[in-house]
Amino acid sequence: MKLAARGLVAVVTAAVVGVVPGVAFAGSDRGALQEKLDGVTATSAVGAVAEVRDGHRVWRGGSGVAVRETSQPVPIRGQFRVGSVTKTFVATVVLQLVAEGKLRLDDSVEHWLPGVVPNGQNISVRELLNHTSGLFDYRLTLPRPGSPEFLDLRWRTLTPAELMAPALAHKPDFEPGKGYSYSNTNYLLVGEIIKKVTGHSYSDEVERRLIRPLGLSGTTMPRTSPWIRGAHMHGYLPTDAGIIDYTDMNPTLFGAGGDMISTASDLNRFFDALLGGHLLPARLLKEMKKPGIEESTYGLGLSWHDTSCHIPVYGNDGDALSYQAYSYSTEDTRKQITVAVTPNFINNPDAAVDAVINQAICN
Repeated sequence: MKLAARGLVAVVTAAVVGVVPGVAFAGSDRGALQEKLDGVTATSAVGAVAEVRDGHRVWRGGSGVAVRETSQPVPIRGQFRVGSVTKTFVATVVLQLVAEGKLRLDDSVEHWLPGVVPNGQNISVRELLNHTSGLFDYRLTLPRPGSPEFLDLRWRTLTPAELMAPALAHKPDFEPGKGYSYSNTNYLLVGEIIKKVTGHSYSDEVERRLIRPLGLSGTTMPRTSPWIRGAHMHGYLPTDAGIIDYTDMNPTLFGAGGDMISTASDLNRFFDALLGGHLLPARLLKEMKKPGIEESTYGLGLSWHDTSCHIPVYGNDGDALSYQAYSYSTEDTRKQITVAVTPNFINNPDAAVDAVINQAICN
């Protein structure tokens, strides 16, 4: 039986929005989590925030500073750019449209965007979502981050067509469906397909279907606005002239593949609703968890990996240049963690963040 997405949203409002964890972690658990989070800022970040949920227990922590060369504390409930975690929201909208019978995963790109993509008749919506299209990543055609040419783009409104043109003119990485290669071009196209199917932008649909029904009050689709309106850590970017504050920038550079702003609490709430079966019919949530190719750990906008205790976690992570975000949950949503950092560009924060994730999930 096909359950319409609007019905699912009603379930979400009743089952998720009213749930407020009210039990704090024990002192030893808080101490261990804080120690791991401090390890992130000791090695690889200016600031870091995290929220961990274990059943009805919740821990929120911060480390480092909100602004370089100050003692300003990080806002633990603050906002940050989530980068590619945006893709999971956008993919969820697509799958809700599939549930409503408005498009199919096996529809061709050519069907919805005629004449836009070379060989588009042989690339499916599914292959865009799971990065098996072979299309070249437009971000590899941009000027080097931090270069004067890149900084010239900071305040510009860039259209999907403008961003995609060099990538679509580039030779594909492989024939559609014959490999896996992470490409942000795929999600620019997905955003355009959502607009063609619904008559509304992907931002409008994410807000209408996910942000408002779930009560994600700290989550915004910024469109062309360069500002983070709520309390937030500042983000930075190394340039030819040194490290600069790069908090404010026109997010059309990221588009449907990475422009969202959110909070740790909101991302945990979203993944609880998604993996808990409140946003999609079971058959489509199952599709979301299928890898694009056998050895891949990326499905339809959803990724997964193993932890040190061999408990798999599902979610996504994102790089928004001056911010990096990681949001993962056990499949049963019993345990969840979201971490956001502002990198210091001395070391990659991934290993230190993995230690926080392992502490949260395995202990």
